[in-house]
Amino acid sequence: MPEPLSTLHLAWSRPICAPLFDGPWWNSASQGATTGCQDLPHLDGAEDGDFRSARGGPSAAGATRARAGGPEKAVPESGSEIAWENERNEGGFNVILRRAEPLVGLDIGSSAVKAIVLRRRSRGRAVAAYGREPMPRGCIVDGEVADPDAVAEVVRRVFDRNGIGTRRVATAVSGNAVIVKRITLPLMDEDDLAESIRWEAEQHVPFDTRDVNLDYQVLRAGADAENRTSMEVLLVAAKKEKVAAYADVVAAAGGSPAVVDVAAFALQNAFEVNHGIDPARVTMLVNAGASGMNVVAGGQSLFTRDVAVGGDAYTEGLRSELDLSFDDADRLKQGQAVDGAGPEDAGPIVRAVSEDLSLEIEKTFDFFRAATGAERIDELVVGGGSAAVEGFLEALEGRFAVPVSPLDPFRRIDRGPGAAGADGYGEPDPAAAVAVGLALRHGEVR
Repeated sequence: MPEPLSTLHLAWSRPICAPLFDGPWWNSASQGATTGCQDLPHLDGAEDGDFRSARGGPSAAGATRARAGGPEKAVPESGSEIAWENERNEGGFNVILRRAEPLVGLDIGSSAVKAIVLRRRSRGRAVAAYGREPMPRGCIVDGEVADPDAVAEVVRRVFDRNGIGTRRVATAVSGNAVIVKRITLPLMDEDDLAESIRWEAEQHVPFDTRDVNLDYQVLRAGADAENRTSMEVLLVAAKKEKVAAYADVVAAAGGSPAVVDVAAFALQNAFEVNHGIDPARVTMLVNAGASGMNVVAGGQSLFTRDVAVGGDAYTEGLRSELDLSFDDADRLKQGQAVDGAGPEDAGPIVRAVSEDLSLEIEKTFDFFRAATGAERIDELVVGGGSAAVEGFLEALEGRFAVPVSPLDPFRRIDRGPGAAGADGYGEPDPAAAVAVGLALRHGEVR
């Protein structure tokens, strides 16, 4: 199961015994949000963007990442993950160890916020709390936080209305501010790789590396006779400004930002835990809410891509063509009749948007094939709210001639009576997939 892009105590590694500058500890340019700096460990000698931990080895974001597929990095058994905590004394902050606290998987989307807390039971995982709240239009635009105060209010509401007392939060970023690349480097040891990764990133990341957080994981190092002198590395970069915006929102809502993941990897977590891993099968995971795509096989992420056509395209198309409110257009997208329009009116518009999204999926396969030389994808598994759009999955199956199915984030997680919370949502659906994948970051519910 993939590990996150970063945990905050590793990603923003400015030594916290230093001054807090003019804003929150994770971004000196940010204003208005506050968080407990004492919740984070001091990273001796760490530089901004350096994801190496105070233990001197690779960060937890890389050390146990199952997507790496390498035998040298084993995933801890359930409940064995160690969380970092701090203890204040006269000398600053010292790292101590304790078991991880509960974690909220928080998916902040353009149309809704989903929050899930999982707990470990003797027979697997169960939902302890689960709720969703609609997001006002224009608050999240193309994955960017456009109205921080309004977004924080929605997050606060989903916590309060669903009895979510845990405020240690895992959230995710996506879009063109996040870069994920598999790169090939000369074989080197961990220390040399840590020293050279920022220079290597400059060759592959289209941003100033001073403006991004970097993480990496060795996928394969001299694993076969043909590649004994090279290693394959997964490189992840996310713009600090974007990640800080999401962290600011969480803190303003009363949460404690603990983990920032890549949405594509959170979707992969939910898929692998609930659908299993078939080493011989190549699966394209499609987040039909935010339109991120992740091609996976054998527990590894092979190729990721974010596109501009997402679930909002259905709503916007219906709103503009049929002169509807956003709320009515959203209900119509889900197959519900509204005043002045019914499913028969929506059909042509929905099919046109589905065609656009299908074309982006086809382009993703073409890019994947060009990048990897692979010639097949065995199945499409679709998460996100738009997986429920009538006829969408059938259209994909007809176009690509492979099995297409919705991602069920609760197939192997017990929803339990009353777990939907006070928001009134009943049966789970693929829209919860990213939130579930984020909640799985908690070591005790792995």
